[in-house]
Order: sequence, then C-alpha cells, then structure tokens
Amino acid sequence: MLDVALLSVLLVAIAIGYGLGYHQAGRRRHRSLSPSAPSQALSRDYFVGLNYLLNEQPDEAINTFINVLAVNSDTVDTHIALGKLFRARGEADKAVSIHQNLLARPALSQHTNEQIQLELARDFMALGVHDRAQRLLNTLLEHSSDDELRYAAKQLLVDLLEREKAWHQALEVIQPLFKQHPKLRRPAAHWLCELAIEEISEASRALAKKHLKKALQLDESCVRATLLLAELEMDNGHYGRAIERLDNIPRQEIAHIPTMLPALKNAYLRRNDEAGFEAHLYRLLEQAPYTSIIISLGQLVHQRDGVDKAIELVGERLRAVPSLGGLDYLIDLYIESQRLNGKSSPDTRLLLLKHHTDALLLNRTRHRCRHCGFASDALQWQCPSCRYWGTIKPVIGVEGE
Repeated sequence: MLDVALLSVLLVAIAIGYGLGYHQAGRRRHRSLSPSAPSQALSRDYFVGLNYLLNEQPDEAINTFINVLAVNSDTVDTHIALGKLFRARGEADKAVSIHQNLLARPALSQHTNEQIQLELARDFMALGVHDRAQRLLNTLLEHSSDDELRYAAKQLLVDLLEREKAWHQALEVIQPLFKQHPKLRRPAAHWLCELAIEEISEASRALAKKHLKKALQLDESCVRATLLLAELEMDNGHYGRAIERLDNIPRQEIAHIPTMLPALKNAYLRRNDEAGFEAHLYRLLEQAPYTSIIISLGQLVHQRDGVDKAIELVGERLRAVPSLGGLDYLIDLYIESQRLNGKSSPDTRLLLLKHHTDALLLNRTRHRCRHCGFASDALQWQCPSCRYWGTIKPVIGVEGE
C-alpha cells in the first residue's frame, strides 16, 4: 500500500503527465497538425519515473521527473510542487536546488519569480539558514505589489523573527496586520510578555508593567499577562492589588483557575488572610468545581479543624465531581485518620487503592494543547508542536481537574 510520500509523488507525476501532454498538444496546434495525425507519445523517461513510483522507489522517481520536465511557463508550477515535496520530506537542500534553478531562468514573469523567492525563503528556514531567508523576505516586501504574496511573506518573516526571539522586530512587522487579521493579536500579546520577562530580569519593572498592560490591550484574555502583573504587585507588597488581578483570570479563561491558585494562595497568606483565601476558594468552586480547588479547601480545613472534617468536606464535594486526583487525596486523608485513631498500619485495601491511584496519576497528562493535542506535564505558553500561543491549558475531567 502506498504511503503518504509515495502518494504525494504520484500526484506530482500525474501533474507532470498532464503538463507534458498539454505542452505537446500546444506544440501540435502550433504546427497546425491535422486531428487525424498520430499523437506524439510522452517521453520514455516519464514512464520510467512511473515505474520507479509503482515499485515504491520515490527518490528515483522524483529525480527522473525532474530530468524529464523542462522549465517553461507550462511546467514551472510542477517544478515548484516538486520543491515543496522535497521540503516536506525533510530534504530542503534539494528543494533549494530546484528553486534556485528556477530563479536562474530569465524568461519567468515577475509574479512567478516572486512565488519562487517565497518558496526559497521557506527552504532556507527549513535548513535553519535564517539570514538568507530574511533577506529574501525583505526584498519581497520592498518590491512586490502582490498583496496576497506580501501577506504570506510577512507571515513567514514573523515566524522567522519569532524563532529568533526578535520580539521587537516581530511586533513591528505584525502591527499593521491587526485590523484585517485580529487573531494575530494573541501571539503579539505573548511577545510583549516575553519582553516583560526580559525587563524584569534586568530590573526594569516599570517598563515590564507597560509591556504587560499593552499585552492586555491587544488580547484581553491573556492570562499570562495577568499572572505576571499580579507577581509584580506582590513583589511591591501590594497583595490586595495582586488578588484583584488574579480575580480576573476566571473571566479570561476559566480553565486556568488551577494555574492561578498558587499565586492566589501566596497573596492571601502574605497578608495573613487565611479566611479570605477560604472564602475566595468557595467562590471559585461555584464557578468551576475543579479538583485543585477542592484539595486547597481540604488542606485549609485539615490544618484548622482536623483530618475528619477535611474528609467530610472533600468526600461531599467529590460525590458531585469525582476525579482521580481528588480520590488520591481523599485516600491520603483516610490513611492519616486511621493512624491518628491508633491503627498500627492502615487498612491494606486503602494501601492497594493508594498504589493504583499513584500509578495512574504518575502517567496522566496534566496539560494539553487545545489546538493540536500536544500533551505536557508542565504549562507552556507556546505549544512546542503546533507553535500556537496560549493553547496549552490544564486538562479537565476525571483524570484532570
């Protein structure tokens, strides 16, 4: 059965066959041959290439198709497609050769030439040669009059600058696009957060705060900016302001309540307001009955009123929203309760349950990208797989929150 690579080559082969046939038909019309004249057969090499393809030898097939296909206005699109195929197969060096060979042809139109330059920039990016890719993209942005191509070049340049962590330059390129493409505001907000982190490390907290406020102007749902602003408030001893900042997060993205809990607890405890923290947890529980909230409440009750009261609270809450993490915490409470009641060793059935919940929790996914499904133990603000910003969130459900 043909795999994806072979299928891709087959599609290109069909395009080549069509292109050759169309080109030869044009030549026949140009020579005013009669319809009854015998049609000229396709190149023998084309059928050699097909034979390689059917024998599952895609490399030999592609090389044969390249050799058989002369560069002209009828076949340039197929050459570009072959270059894309090489790049998709991880052979960007071959794609560079094809696209550079195309650029050496003087008879190509300006639009075609610009298309090839864009593909060549993609090839260089795939090879990690960012300086050459950037020069090509800057040239296109300076000279091209094709709006669609200019937008593609800007997107590619932004991607390149992001990979280089050139946040200021990326913002300059992307800012004119916000009106027509509002989705670009989210990555821009995260670049401002990256700049804020750099400023914080250099003790420029005022500038960092300015970046974070601008991030929220671009994307009001940017949880990361809110968390960083809350941290700045706490560093300045403004714990009440930090709590006010954090209280916005459930409205920004309710799934990030577990993300904010450590900072919220820290802010309340720094101002010695345990009762305020408990009341805040109950308010959060009404919005989202997440496991991390239930466990935080259980810990407070455990410290103040003892293990049996904590068991009562956690058990009651878990009846409505059972979860693996909550069950594991409840088992811990039962084991402690038995020890406090004088049992020399906990019930073996509890220990067996604890063994199973520990094993299941060890392998669970804590965070997942809502765009591509990438699983991560720790929270990452940019998905390493699809490279989208702000799409990784805590897992919700029986195995999560």
